[in-house]
Amino acid sequence: MKTNLRYAADVLTTAVAPAIWGSTYFVTTSFLPQGYPLTVAMLRALPAGLLLLLIVRKPPTGIWWSRAFILGALNFSFFWAMLFVSAYRLPGGVAATVGAIQPLIVIALSRFFLGKSIRILALIAGLIGMGGVALLVLTPRAALDPVGVAAGLAGAISMAFGTVLTRLWQPPVSSLTFTSWQLTAGGILLVPAAFILEPALPTPTTINILGIAWLGLVGAAFTYLLWFRGLSRIEPSAASSLGFLSPVVATLLGWLALGQSLTPTQLAGFAMVLVSVWLSQRSLMPKAGAVTPIPPGASPAPAIRQA
Repeated sequence: MKTNLRYAADVLTTAVAPAIWGSTYFVTTSFLPQGYPLTVAMLRALPAGLLLLLIVRKPPTGIWWSRAFILGALNFSFFWAMLFVSAYRLPGGVAATVGAIQPLIVIALSRFFLGKSIRILALIAGLIGMGGVALLVLTPRAALDPVGVAAGLAGAISMAFGTVLTRLWQPPVSSLTFTSWQLTAGGILLVPAAFILEPALPTPTTINILGIAWLGLVGAAFTYLLWFRGLSRIEPSAASSLGFLSPVVATLLGWLALGQSLTPTQLAGFAMVLVSVWLSQRSLMPKAGAVTPIPPGASPAPAIRQA
């Protein structure tokens, strides 16, 4: 009983991250200047990472330098870059539906890297979730762009690899420190891309600063702390399925803040997403008394210290 309660608490805490990520589209379109995706991504990651690094005052050592940059690229730099390419070239619904394949990729990668068995119920939950996202955000007039679709798939694969490798590579430091390493590394990798590929950002307004502060401090530092903490405690497949909550929150914000309507089809998609998340968590919930094995090659997960 205590095991299930602890697991449920870890899942709910981890779910806060993708729920907050659902506000990204609203904040980006309402608070930030348009046409600077890489610059915004860099400003979202680097200041937040440096702030956390200043708090923990513990840089990576040894092999963790390379691993921090690999994870920073997968979870932030490359993922965000592909996400923005997909968002610019595809209608939002198509981009979200393409990205919704990520939980299925995580299931496959978990089998390969972590030796996790593939559970039929988890696969069914992933397919239901994809269908729910499609009903929630896809419109009949949605057009497909090959480059946009390829970028969306590349972003989903990148985040899936980052999710699984974050679980595989557990350093002997707190989740706060691990988050600071990845955010800083990801932000550093985005600096040359933003500098070379985009024009200089105009002088930010108060609204712009508030938007960047939300995306950086809350949408990056706080949420990824919860996300990486969750990945050290629950299965990557279980965490990945929580990503379906992002389009749900984005749709609800559009309804509440932008006056958009909710159709019966969207409500059906909303219900399917919730069923998908519930099925996924149920299929992966540890049995009472079960001990989570340490992945091959990984360090024992440390007790989470408050920094």
